[in-house]
Amino acid sequence: MTASDPTDPADLADPADLADSEDVRGPEGLSERDRAVLAMERRGWPGPGAKERAIREGLGLSPTRYYQLLGALLDDPLALEHDPVTVNRLRRVRDERRRRR
Repeated sequence: MTASDPTDPADLADPADLADSEDVRGPEGLSERDRAVLAMERRGWPGPGAKERAIREGLGLSPTRYYQLLGALLDDPLALEHDPVTVNRLRRVRDERRRRR
């Protein structure tokens, strides 16, 4: 990932701006924060701590809130339209976990 890669959390908007964009949907239908959450899920992570740190620092969200938002995005048709590969992969993971319970 390069510094100019728009999915890099370091290149995301100020976390305060993302927190304020909670209900503000852009022309594509998803808010900046929603797109940033999906971008975060596209990345590979070396370990669990790195992802949680990136969530806090890059998005200004607690990991709990992040996963709540992500869960809602997985059921949002606009998220599926925006990033079908990521959303379908995460839906498969979620469905597999539900089947195991």
